[in-house]
Amino acid sequence: MQVDASTLQRVPLDHVHRSLGARMVAFAGYEMPVNYPKGILQEHAHTRSHAGLFDVSHMGCIFIEGDSAAIHLERLLPSDLQEMTLGQVKYSFLMNLNGGIEDDLLVSRLAQGFLLVVNASRKQHDLSYLQSHLPSEVKITPRFDKAMLALQGPKASHVMEQLCPATKTLKFMNIMETSLLGYPVFISRTGYTGEDGFEVICSAEAALPIFQHLLQHPEVEPIGLGARDSLRLEAGLCLYGHELNETISPIEAGLSWAIGKRRRVEGQFLGAERILKELQTPPLRCRIGLTPNCKSIPREGCLIYIPEGQQIGQVTSGSQSPSLGFPIAMGFIERQYIGAPIQVSIRGQLYPAHQSRLPFIRPNYCRD
Repeated sequence: MQVDASTLQRVPLDHVHRSLGARMVAFAGYEMPVNYPKGILQEHAHTRSHAGLFDVSHMGCIFIEGDSAAIHLERLLPSDLQEMTLGQVKYSFLMNLNGGIEDDLLVSRLAQGFLLVVNASRKQHDLSYLQSHLPSEVKITPRFDKAMLALQGPKASHVMEQLCPATKTLKFMNIMETSLLGYPVFISRTGYTGEDGFEVICSAEAALPIFQHLLQHPEVEPIGLGARDSLRLEAGLCLYGHELNETISPIEAGLSWAIGKRRRVEGQFLGAERILKELQTPPLRCRIGLTPNCKSIPREGCLIYIPEGQQIGQVTSGSQSPSLGFPIAMGFIERQYIGAPIQVSIRGQLYPAHQSRLPFIRPNYCRD
């Protein structure tokens, strides 16, 4: 479907990406860089070996404040929010009554309340959802004007520590308020690539000097959304609208680890009846990794069969793996066929495929 470019929003660094020769594409209502002149394969490899700098300013920041914010948010998120310590970050979900996922997000505990970082394609929806489900005593402040940069890769910590020495003590899945180049920022040790890294939330004004300063480092190169997708797929990370949607539960998606221990016992969140049941009796479908015995890539929508000819599932994401050198994919199948021989239909032809453990590439998060 053709997208009218005049309706697309632009991130604060749009002019910088264009000056760097980025190929811009429509994504989640924005014009975003999909790759730079070196191309996706080299950008992917650079992130795995050095440090890649991503502009993810299309994501949305929503601040939640109030004395009872944790209690009320726990009606919508299945995480142990009340037990979160200052500066802690958790991966969680905005749940619906049917046990499906309205969005997946990162929730951070701040001195003044919580920060939710939500997906670009869902941020207006999420804001309305929160406003309709949280009482007036809880203050909801969208800051969709914020910019967000992600520095990812094994050299990311070395680069970030030179710019902000305080990040040396920042642990994985934690966030801090500090300053970069004199600008107030939030820096979290999180990311979406399977590598160690940081995400910097700042004002649109601060984005340009911070981005340019980081790019001056010899270890850092700009990376587009194309490599971001291949990196996350190798890391077995879900993408909303593909592995996650309003009908898929966290348990089906293989994300039961994100359900808080206390919440598994007491429930009391939207969709809890389904989730607690699925924790006891696994659901009929589940997410798997797969690799076809061919050079063709199984893309989203490709159907999965058993050799007897019965359709048992569907691919949700697929790409060539730059790290492994062959195609990889994720999808959902009927649980009873876990481990069974499978075939995948690619452009009308069936190819044998192997079910693969996720992630395809072992993550290199800094867990010290």
